[in-house]
Amino acid sequence: MHNKFQEYLYFVFRVVVGLLFLQHGGQKLFGWFGGLGGNPAELISLMGLAGVIEFFGGLAIVLGLFTRLTAAIAAIEMIVAYFIAHIPQGQIPLLNQGEPALLFFASFLVLLAYGPGKWSLGKIFFKKETP
Repeated sequence: MHNKFQEYLYFVFRVVVGLLFLQHGGQKLFGWFGGLGGNPAELISLMGLAGVIEFFGGLAIVLGLFTRLTAAIAAIEMIVAYFIAHIPQGQIPLLNQGEPALLFFASFLVLLAYGPGKWSLGKIFFKKETP
C-alpha cells in the first residue's frame, strides 16, 4: 500500500537530519550553541575535519545535493566517532553518550538507500538524481 504522505515525510526527514547535522558542525567549526566552550576547533584536526563534514554535509543533505555520497561519508564519520569517542567510555550507548552518533549513522543509512527523494536541488540542477 502506498502512503500518500510518504514523499512529504521523507522530505521532512531529510531536511531535519541535515539541519541537525549542520548544527553539530557549526558547534565544532564556529563555536555555535556553546560547542567546544564557544571556541572553534582547529581546522587541521580530527575535530575540525568532523566539523567540515558535519556542517557542509548537513547543508548538502538539506539541499538534496550529492545526498547519497554525503550520507556515505557522514555514516563513516559517525561510526568512527562512536568507536573513537564513545566506546572507550563504555559499551552502552545511553551511558557513553553515543546514541546521537548511532542515530545519525542509522539516518545516513536510510538516506544512502533512498537518496534525496522527490524534492532536491540535485534533480533541479542536473535533471536527475546526483550520486
